[in-house]
Amino acid sequence: MAASYPKKEFDYIIIGGGSAGCLIANRLSENPANTVCLLEAGPDDKTFWIHNCNPINMLYLMNSRKYNWLFYAQGNASTGKRKFFWPRGKTLGGSSSVNAMIYTRGHPSDFDHWAKLGCKGWDYKSVLPWFKKTEMQHRGGDKFHGAAGDMDVIDPNFHFPPSEAFIEACVQAGIPHNRDLNGSKYEGVDFFQTNQTAQGRRAHAAQSFLNHILDRPNLTVLTMAYVKRICFDKKTAVGVEYFDLNDGKNVVSLQAKKEVILSAGVIGSPQILKLSGIGPENELRNFGIPVVHDLPGVGENLQDHPDVILRYRDKSKSSLTTVPLPYMISFMSKFYQTKKPHIFTPTDAGGFVKSDPKVKVPDLQLQFASVRMQPHGRGLFTTSQAGFVLHVCHMRPGSRGRITLQSADPFDHPRIEANYFADRMELEALIKGVKIARQIIAQKAMDDIRGEEEVPGPQVQSDREIQDFIMQKMESVYHTAGSCKMGVDKMAVVDPQLKVRGVKRLRVIDSSILPTITGSNIHGPTVMIAEKGAFMVLGGKV
Repeated sequence: MAASYPKKEFDYIIIGGGSAGCLIANRLSENPANTVCLLEAGPDDKTFWIHNCNPINMLYLMNSRKYNWLFYAQGNASTGKRKFFWPRGKTLGGSSSVNAMIYTRGHPSDFDHWAKLGCKGWDYKSVLPWFKKTEMQHRGGDKFHGAAGDMDVIDPNFHFPPSEAFIEACVQAGIPHNRDLNGSKYEGVDFFQTNQTAQGRRAHAAQSFLNHILDRPNLTVLTMAYVKRICFDKKTAVGVEYFDLNDGKNVVSLQAKKEVILSAGVIGSPQILKLSGIGPENELRNFGIPVVHDLPGVGENLQDHPDVILRYRDKSKSSLTTVPLPYMISFMSKFYQTKKPHIFTPTDAGGFVKSDPKVKVPDLQLQFASVRMQPHGRGLFTTSQAGFVLHVCHMRPGSRGRITLQSADPFDHPRIEANYFADRMELEALIKGVKIARQIIAQKAMDDIRGEEEVPGPQVQSDREIQDFIMQKMESVYHTAGSCKMGVDKMAVVDPQLKVRGVKRLRVIDSSILPTITGSNIHGPTVMIAEKGAFMVLGGKV
């Protein structure tokens, strides 16, 4: 379709205004000589639902058609026909606009492993300065943290009593109390630091990196700009075509004089590459897409952290509820009377533990929430009664899935094959993790809190019964990565400079480039990748 508007030129066009794209737009436009255009398929982030951090807003965002892509992943031979909900943010800030705001980075060996795979310059010593550069650590800067960055990292100032009891119970169970889960030690538990401001507002990527620079004359931010394809002259990226959803679906063409940067995320980036003719040749031809470059790794190497939730009643009735039980009346009264901002996230406590003493690096993440809930916030009345949940998440999966096209229509969601438990190691680790979780909840510190175990329930005891429970109830915990992996082998999509192999003037900079997934929530590593990637785009040597 011909462009509906006169062509416009920019030095850099960034596709995707999420955790990576917002930062990249900031860094590239710092120099007024660079003209930068940021394209975001969703609406802007100017809404109470995103900026206010109360739990009701989080439940809304998790299931909002306006601000969430609402993807689903397919089952496989191990998990059967059921599908898995994969929410992803569809707004400025991307998934950082809809997540639980937990800030973790991963273990140093995660990054050292990347370097061993041939990704020079991506070892822990090399990436730590980029983590620090992004960070406005409210505890102050030190060897591991920066205090002068744009992204707030802060300690919540309120915890419900069950969360406080949980930390004590972990220590009673022999798990170290680790005051800094992103510092010199990785193993242990504490209250998570979060991406919130001192005023108690969500510090998502748009808030941190973009909103305060929108008046730069060399920066253009376009929302509701749904990318159709990246345009090539032979094998050189020269621009982008997008559907302007603010004006029907008119197609607009933009030219890029220097580079196109793809930051559409673990699902969007491989889909856009394939729609643009970059990917496995046979798959592209099947959908009638002209092949620009045969790159078989596009969409492969997909990884996620499988997660199960144990749910309990709270006999103290001191947890978060959505109806005015006595504790909540007291809490809300204090909340509205005090002038001090409340910095709070429901999933506020947890950390990293080993499924087995033989494991060298902790392979499980625990995430505790003082709220009786179902996965993804489903179940309208579940949160009306007092309770708590404990997530057990496997952090270093061996299974690999893929992203494939379902059609050549950009508006069709791609097919997501998570391929959970193709490597049985993950299942065995989670079985042990459920047992560890129960040992923690059984500690004396939880005696005044612990009520009935509702899920999986006391009838589930043997390894086989726990396995069946996991297979029936396991869900994604939204830490997805790897579908455009960085590397030097034939399945690598980008090289260590994040340049797409086989073509010119095109990079991918987002969580899809992870060769192997980090043992962490994914926002922190993604922001680090964007900081380092932007530096390389501007000619920096790393």
